[in-house]
Amino acid sequence: METNDLYAETAAYLSACISGNPETAVILGSGLGALANRIEEATVIPYREIPHFVRSTASGHKGNFICGKLGGKTILAMQGRFHYYEGYTMEQVTFPIRVMKLLGIKNLLVSNAAGGINTSFKVGDLMIIRDHINMLPNPLIGPNNERFGTRFPDMTRAYDRELIRTMEAIAAEKQIPVKKGVYVGLTGPSYETPAEYAFYGKVGGDAIGMSTVPEVIVARHCGIRVFGMSVITNEGYHFADDFVNDANDVIEAADRAAEKMSVLFASLIATL
Repeated sequence: METNDLYAETAAYLSACISGNPETAVILGSGLGALANRIEEATVIPYREIPHFVRSTASGHKGNFICGKLGGKTILAMQGRFHYYEGYTMEQVTFPIRVMKLLGIKNLLVSNAAGGINTSFKVGDLMIIRDHINMLPNPLIGPNNERFGTRFPDMTRAYDRELIRTMEAIAAEKQIPVKKGVYVGLTGPSYETPAEYAFYGKVGGDAIGMSTVPEVIVARHCGIRVFGMSVITNEGYHFADDFVNDANDVIEAADRAAEKMSVLFASLIATL
């Protein structure tokens, strides 16, 4: 079956399962699946039931596709994402983005758990992503899919400036502190060494993780507006003698910040 036929088949399956005309989708990263609990009138579809979707095997990723109401709007939500480090191809990692484009999505909100490499960041901080540094294979390598976008898509405004300004105003109104910075996307699955944290900080990174960037690139290729936010789940600049990076600690830190992010995301969606 041709690749575009796979996208179309998956979109047709999901279209028959959901109601309304959602224009906004949310991708919930490690430990942030609790935001899905705020979605009302939810239709929940496990990834294993969706044609051509792969499984989400990462800790803290439940693996559900959801349609429901958040911020008074009908939205789609991915409760867990796919990662390159799971052994999936970039086409598999980003497959849901093009499917959601076919379903009519115009706005994509992405979230992740990230290590803080900006020395002013603390565990639990929320960081609006203003830009990224991509150290993963580019998901657009290979023949260009003209159905979705141009061969050389512009990335000077990968993260929508209007959405960033709106979120900053929402956060100020609700008195929820937010940072703003550059997200570095690496392959994983090993956590970074102290030298790597220091290196990426010196070249302009503020937070670092193993996801998000491929989805953002494909979304922009499709003409979808993007807003991104990271939860800082560990401090990648302070290494005590007994410090270790631990996946369970990352998920617990993300869980603690999920309520604040839920409030912000719901408020942003209400403006769209």
